[in-house]
Amino acid sequence: MRAVTWQGKRDVRVENVPDPTIQEPTDAVIRITSTGLCGSDLHLYEVLTPFMTPGDILGHEPMGIVEEVGAGVPDLQVGDRVVVPFQIACGNCWMCLTGLPTQCETTQVQGEGMGAALFGYTRLYGAVPGAQAEYLRVPQAQFGPIKVPEGPPDDRFVYLSDVLPTAWQAVAYADVPKGGSIAVLGLGPIGDMACRVAQVQGAGQVFGVDLVPERLRRAKARGVETFDLRSFDDEKELVEAIRDQTDGRGPDAVIDAVGTEAHGSAAARLVQNAAAVLPRKIGAPIAERFSVDRLAALHTAIELVRRGGTISLSGVYGGMADPLPLLTLFDKQIQMRMGQANVRRWSDDIIPYLTDEDPLGVDDFATHRVPLSEAPHAYEMFQRKQDGAVKVLMQP
Repeated sequence: MRAVTWQGKRDVRVENVPDPTIQEPTDAVIRITSTGLCGSDLHLYEVLTPFMTPGDILGHEPMGIVEEVGAGVPDLQVGDRVVVPFQIACGNCWMCLTGLPTQCETTQVQGEGMGAALFGYTRLYGAVPGAQAEYLRVPQAQFGPIKVPEGPPDDRFVYLSDVLPTAWQAVAYADVPKGGSIAVLGLGPIGDMACRVAQVQGAGQVFGVDLVPERLRRAKARGVETFDLRSFDDEKELVEAIRDQTDGRGPDAVIDAVGTEAHGSAAARLVQNAAAVLPRKIGAPIAERFSVDRLAALHTAIELVRRGGTISLSGVYGGMADPLPLLTLFDKQIQMRMGQANVRRWSDDIIPYLTDEDPLGVDDFATHRVPLSEAPHAYEMFQRKQDGAVKVLMQP
């Protein structure tokens, strides 16, 4: 089959690789009909290269048709249309039953000290072959795949794999009071969708911050009050502008949907780039022990949120030596919640919104649809924020 493989920093290629097969009774194999390019994939493209191996298959946002089912998967049949969550979880362990499949005790990558295995996401998360491919082996298929009806196009459901539950959890963790205010830093796919989720859940004020014109226009068109970073000389001016809209206090909650590759933080970027170009045997241990993030967005969130408010982190961070302003966090009595989205925890809540009325705007959420063969160009375009790219879907 054809699949998108990682070969080095900013180097992905579409290659022929062996077809996946059933290896365990709880496996299924699906033929992928749509698969997303995620902002988290860009971290592999740019920053997390010390944890990658040439030939790794990328991607973790698939849907498709079941082609083969193991004997331990009673609820799936060949021909079923399914969305596959990005994490691999059993559904039966204590963590899964508590609503935390990202911490699944069956698939935890204990050798790396990490949580549940993820599709296509470095050796830290199990080095499981990813979903930017023609076919995908799905472990723990007795729990993970979400069956969806025939009829509507893939765009209606494919975001259940990651974008929708990640945005939903970000808003849930933000704990915005009814009619309250929330600011979203970063209007990429997750930030954009988080604004939409906050609106349908009754937030009174939704602010969006970015510096990419196309992203700002998309959010503004859906009623988000947008702030262009390029219009402010520094963080203080931005913070004051949003505080002016919230009785001088700041929003009740802030979602950081940017993560480790925030603009600014030149010193941290230098460290990230240095680790990425070192040989993997040297770069990986350095990254594991001494990695730092570009924290500009998180520092803005801490400054912006009102006293007693909540910060919800959905942007991926990977630093082990990040300096944080704990005095400010403590003094402002800020609550923080974070983590990978627990897809099956939220999927049943989200599905009622995937109706013909399309209140979340999923049908036209993708800005680009490309064949799998154009994946290298899609990665470059998305990483450089060219051609208005906000969300890219690939069809094998």
